[in-house]
Amino acid sequence: MKLSTDVKLPTISMSGFETPMSEEENAIQHSVHLFAKNVLRPIGRELDKMTAEQVIAPGSPLYTAYFEAAKLGIDSDLLTQMPPDMAVRVESLIGEEMGWGDGGLAISIGAAGFPLEMAKAVGNQELIDLCTGKIGCWMITHPDKGSDVTVYDVKKDWVPGVQGNKGNMFARVGEDEIVINGQCSAWVSNGAVAQVALAYLSADYGDGFFDSDGRPYGAAVIIPLDLPGVSRGKPLDKIGQRALPQGEIYFDNVKVPKRFAVALKENYYGNHTSAWSYAGTLMSQVWTGVARAAFEMALAYCHERKQGGQMLIEHQLTRYRIGEMMRRVELCRGVARRSLAYARQTPQGHAYATASAKVTVTQEAMKVVDEAFQLFGGNGTSRDYPIEKLFRDARAALIEDGENYVLTMRLGRLVQDLYADGWTQN
Repeated sequence: MKLSTDVKLPTISMSGFETPMSEEENAIQHSVHLFAKNVLRPIGRELDKMTAEQVIAPGSPLYTAYFEAAKLGIDSDLLTQMPPDMAVRVESLIGEEMGWGDGGLAISIGAAGFPLEMAKAVGNQELIDLCTGKIGCWMITHPDKGSDVTVYDVKKDWVPGVQGNKGNMFARVGEDEIVINGQCSAWVSNGAVAQVALAYLSADYGDGFFDSDGRPYGAAVIIPLDLPGVSRGKPLDKIGQRALPQGEIYFDNVKVPKRFAVALKENYYGNHTSAWSYAGTLMSQVWTGVARAAFEMALAYCHERKQGGQMLIEHQLTRYRIGEMMRRVELCRGVARRSLAYARQTPQGHAYATASAKVTVTQEAMKVVDEAFQLFGGNGTSRDYPIEKLFRDARAALIEDGENYVLTMRLGRLVQDLYADGWTQN
């Protein structure tokens, strides 16, 4: 037991009830926080008021956000130099601060580096050089496939006797090149501006698109988006995360060297689950930051707004509501960081496990944002106050990176399999 001699205010940091951090950790957090405050937040609000076409137009503030983010010099190479536990905390601090600044821009900046991170993971120097300095996107969702991309076992999760969903984007894999046709979904993050893509698509290796069980074969490929046959649709106009430029990309007999593949036939699904897990950890950190931003806005407002002859914060019910919000922010942070540690350090992780954290964090973040919105009263509905933007942004996160009900159902499928394997039966 740790004894105190008197009652004082507890030690607290920007990220809540945090254990003591090193000088390096503090420096990184403060650096990213200033970037989030001075760059992401004002640019995010500016982009939110623009049309989807204006957001991606030359000279848009969007590109300033990318440029200034690159100047931070904080990337995966820095994390690999740290002890594992420290790397997890620093990664979570970075993601939270970015989300605190602007959720949509945080996701965009994270997605921009996705192809490069995969190139590093597979150790392909040619692809590392190809992706360095480029705006990337993660191309996994198709117009008619959606959440079906999360099906890993057709025999257990599909209609018996019916082949799996091939989707709208597919490849034919030859000896030296891969030929791609079709389109990705309009929901591809950075799809409207990306220069290179990490793409996951069904593939024919010469024996059709499906294995004997009806599961589609696949290929994961890094695709330069300036190749002949690549075109784009209009940028997606949406209610939330308007700073995140999304849009369709079309492929008409696009030829990519086979050496640009990062996973083929036999290891496609393993690579798929790794990439999805990587994305899910980012979602958890970012939306923890958004929840914190909403909480802080509400806390400040309750110290400014009078009702019933006194400040809102002096009302007992308001204190309860503020306390409830703080509790949920801490819940988001704990779940997000534990999920990140599991994904980075466990010998064998799984995307369904990581996705469950994304569900918890985005659901709790939505509750915090909704309560903050309610505390603002009528002012919350006005665009003069930033809480209405957070409300729209957070609502989109319940569907982004996998719709939450479907992801929770997938977790139930995983739990069923773990039980069959002997888990909890001791």
